[in-house]
Amino acid sequence: MSAATTKERTFTGSEKSRSVRSTNITAAKAVADAIRTSLGPRGMDKMIKDSKGEVTITNDGATILKQMEVVHPTAKMLVELSKAQDIEAGDGTTSVVVLAGSLLSSCNALLDKGIHPSLISDSFKLAINKASEVLEEMSIKLDLNDEEALIKIASTSLASKVVSQHSQELAPIAVRAVMNIVKPDDDNVDLRNIKVSKKLGGTVDDTELVNGLVFATNHAAHAAGGPTRVANPKIGLIQFCLSSPKTDMENSVVVHDYQAMDRILREERKYIVGLCQKIVQTGCNVLLIQKSVLRDATNDLSLFYLAKNKIMVIKDIERDDVDFISRTLGLTPAAHVDQFTPDKLGTAELCEEETVGEGKIVRITGVQNDHPSGKTSSILIRGSNQLILDEADRSLHDALCVIRSLVKKKALLPGGGAPETEISIRLMEFSRQLIGAEAICVRAFAEAFEIIPYTLAENAGLSPISLVTELRNRHIEGDRNAGINVRRGGITNMLDENVMQPLLVTLSAVRLATECVRMILKIDEVVMVR
Repeated sequence: MSAATTKERTFTGSEKSRSVRSTNITAAKAVADAIRTSLGPRGMDKMIKDSKGEVTITNDGATILKQMEVVHPTAKMLVELSKAQDIEAGDGTTSVVVLAGSLLSSCNALLDKGIHPSLISDSFKLAINKASEVLEEMSIKLDLNDEEALIKIASTSLASKVVSQHSQELAPIAVRAVMNIVKPDDDNVDLRNIKVSKKLGGTVDDTELVNGLVFATNHAAHAAGGPTRVANPKIGLIQFCLSSPKTDMENSVVVHDYQAMDRILREERKYIVGLCQKIVQTGCNVLLIQKSVLRDATNDLSLFYLAKNKIMVIKDIERDDVDFISRTLGLTPAAHVDQFTPDKLGTAELCEEETVGEGKIVRITGVQNDHPSGKTSSILIRGSNQLILDEADRSLHDALCVIRSLVKKKALLPGGGAPETEISIRLMEFSRQLIGAEAICVRAFAEAFEIIPYTLAENAGLSPISLVTELRNRHIEGDRNAGINVRRGGITNMLDENVMQPLLVTLSAVRLATECVRMILKIDEVVMVR
């Protein structure tokens, strides 16, 4: 009796784990299917409306998944997967999720055949090591001094974006911005050294790389008629307020007579004049003031004194921008007026306010930009409306990340589904050297990679079956640079078409997708904790 009960329990347990796996795979596949249509240059865009009613139009995988309200914990793993790809490579955020979805479909078929999840996971590990070798083998080494090649690669990353028609303008800007800050022996780029500012008005064509600094949201204070253009400025950045001091505790001061009131006003005036005089004594003629949370950073009296002394004031500088400004202008921020000395000032050739689009910007040009911790670059993005402006910002970030990927790993791959097809063909050959369930798993892994060329063809309105079959035949014949040309509607050599992508993007996508799928396979129960 007890043996029968044990057998029944075991059966029930295996049924439960099978059901959990099936639910997990279905949930994750649903997320992958939701963004599959946005893959490739002819992919569709998604319109996302948040709880506040704000609308985002994009086909960037990481942005779509970040905004989606995903409830299922396994589906959230795919959102995290896309985020990981965005951090590691910056591009290929849609591909990595589509690939993971396809691998999960293969896992479903293998589980239905009765193959144990651990065996599938181990076989996938074997396959991913072989796939990495294939990618390294078919990659083409790149010289970072070849600006033309870098621009072509940045253009490929922009080809699938809403702003793809502006890739001729955006791609060179992305390349020059990164190459300005990279050193010859660097193997990484800190994109925090590139500040991207957005300004409404004009078109994306007006986007420019600025040698210096641009304040798109801050403009010169006009309250007391101060200067709006200063040649050869001496620039200071202060982190204290030029307004009346506040008490540490919330309290109120009751004044009974006019004499006391007059004394308070005199003291306030004396205090502010004292601060302004110390600033004037340093020789500073452009003053940047950090945004204050507790009280007003300036008041009319301080602005009047500074304007009288021909000092241009730019207030409400964000705390996050202080480090970037300091490195660009070679200045040191001062937290107290006593620390504000002439040696803390930065220099430039010109600081002026300009009218741009619907507002004003302040541009500081001709900076030295030779800080020990690295150079900086500034980009000003323009757009006719907020949706285009935001999408141009996201697209430019992808292009910058692609150039960063090339600095990290100086090698290229052909695009258009060529690497995935080559992996599929080579892993099929590799599976013939294996025996048993391992061979079946590696073959299923290889077949899953055909989802990328299949989806590229499908999204371009072409015949996916005939194109993928032709592509497979071309690769079997040895043409490993052959890929799907969505513009011509056929198979062409991707290197001749200048459709290229960094090795790191594909390598990272393949590895991350496989690791995520292996993790999902190992889950046999979902435990709810209160």
